[in-house]
Amino acid sequence: METLDASRNLAHQVTHALGRAIVQGKYAGDHIVITEAELSDQFKISRTVTREAVKMLSAKGLLSSRQRRGITVAPCNQWNMFDEDVLSWTLSTTPTLQLLKEFVQLRLAIEPEAAALAALCPDLDKIFAIEVAAQDMAIAEDIGDDIYEADIAFHTAIFAATRNRFFIQFRSFIRAALRASVVWHFRIKDPSSGAADDHLAVFKCIQAHDAEGASRAMRQMLEKNIGLIEAALAREQNLVKS
Repeated sequence: METLDASRNLAHQVTHALGRAIVQGKYAGDHIVITEAELSDQFKISRTVTREAVKMLSAKGLLSSRQRRGITVAPCNQWNMFDEDVLSWTLSTTPTLQLLKEFVQLRLAIEPEAAALAALCPDLDKIFAIEVAAQDMAIAEDIGDDIYEADIAFHTAIFAATRNRFFIQFRSFIRAALRASVVWHFRIKDPSSGAADDHLAVFKCIQAHDAEGASRAMRQMLEKNIGLIEAALAREQNLVKS
């Protein structure tokens, strides 16, 4: 049993090391990365551990392993961006404002409806969790503290309050993406620039069971974020031109 646990832990370590290398662009798409034997030698691991790591990365859409073709890296448009590891590796190693914009665009398509569903939730405990997170954001903002853990708690609490199993599945995705993209928010806005007020506006609509208002408030907040990102992108392009 101890050997099995150790092998599984080692396979995860290799999975993370190779996964990060792939998203950092160290291997070209559709390029033969390495043979099983070479990979085992590189990481000083057994063939069994190598196969397990390759299997995990294949499930995430990063690798393809076929007989006589070897192990190849899949094009980035085939990667499973909803996988927490892939998302975290991508945002933490090659984050760009364009990627952040795409992430917020996805949120814009999902979170206004999630807020509307949360406004219809009769579970007071779930509504209270949203309130606590909004208040924690306001307190952190007032004292100049880090607001991002409360921000993550706010958005994941809204997904929990939808009572929709498909929306609820987005909690881990949103949590991973928000945590990984925190540093980029500092690039585009002052972290004490009134974000708490925007979140409180969403909460008040949810508390009042105003589904339309909750959706509108969430949309306005996310559109503001996209506006900030687009302005930052324009500044970067101007710098390149100059």
